[in-house]
Amino acid sequence: MNPLTLALAVILLWDGYFFFNYIISLFRNYRIREWGPRVSIIIPAYNEGRRVLRAIESALAQDYPDFEVIVVDDGSDDDTFQVASSIESPRLRVYRKEHGGKAKALNFGLSKASGEVIVTTDADSYLEPEAVRELVRRFYSDEILAVGGQVRVMGSSFLERAQDAEHLRIAMFRRAKELEDLSLAPGPIAAFRRYALEKIGGFVEDIVEDYATTKALKEIGRVVYAPRAKTWVEMPKSLGVLWRQRKRWFLGDLKNLGGGFTKDWAFLLLGDLVAFLDVLVPPLLLILGFWEFFLLWWAFETVTMLVPTFVEGGRLSNALLFPLIVWFWALFYLSLHIYGYFKFLLENSSVPQRF
Repeated sequence: MNPLTLALAVILLWDGYFFFNYIISLFRNYRIREWGPRVSIIIPAYNEGRRVLRAIESALAQDYPDFEVIVVDDGSDDDTFQVASSIESPRLRVYRKEHGGKAKALNFGLSKASGEVIVTTDADSYLEPEAVRELVRRFYSDEILAVGGQVRVMGSSFLERAQDAEHLRIAMFRRAKELEDLSLAPGPIAAFRRYALEKIGGFVEDIVEDYATTKALKEIGRVVYAPRAKTWVEMPKSLGVLWRQRKRWFLGDLKNLGGGFTKDWAFLLLGDLVAFLDVLVPPLLLILGFWEFFLLWWAFETVTMLVPTFVEGGRLSNALLFPLIVWFWALFYLSLHIYGYFKFLLENSSVPQRF
């Protein structure tokens, strides 16, 4: 076996490991409990006048018997407060506070909430009708302190489709490997026991408040995944905005790494090695005329996306284009991670730096 085909084998084994674990997970029944605690849905909003209406309407349309919706306008400069206040519903309360960031807005909403369970979503998102019910059902024991749901991406451009495919891949990983030990309860769709949030002092004020809050809760209990709880979000439409968003996320994540092999440095660096091979191997297979191996790679990556597309819901075209999407994300994240590692090292050294 020459080095190129060996590298291809590494790629297929890496992707295949997660794919087959995902397939196995589909035949497992995960634990749930039918109960009906009062739920408070908190929507923090900053300059979201154009999108907040949809988020509120989707929250109010939840198929759940006992809930309230709390919108916190975090000192917006636009008409967010006026738009949110225009909706008449006995379930809805709208507040305005000085701008202080998302975590402060969430904690303000927490102070006004009456629910035993706190659900968070974003002003640029819309929850599917069963989202709250599916989140609540996963609190099957007292040790479960938080539940995260599935995030999907709206839009039809290549960049938006690539991000939806990315989140579908994340959903595969979470169902396969994190169903009972979730590393991140994502801000756009997560549920928390109120007393647990109060025990850790509320949502953690951090540039990645969802990751930091999840990590703090896992010190005192468990966080699990609810694959049927789903929200749709708007994501960056330009490469520059995407880079700035993911740079903030990645630098924030680096400060919070921990929790076992699949959530720490070893796993991250191994993933970067596979990303390097993803960037290098397919073009070399084409250039050097290894057509059969290139087609094998293309077919394998397509099949591994076709199955979750049918199971979780998604666009067929995304699955058919998934090899191109894989290559794009490998190049994007490899570049981002190299940048992030250098910045992280410089910030944790005495060397002056400008980025």
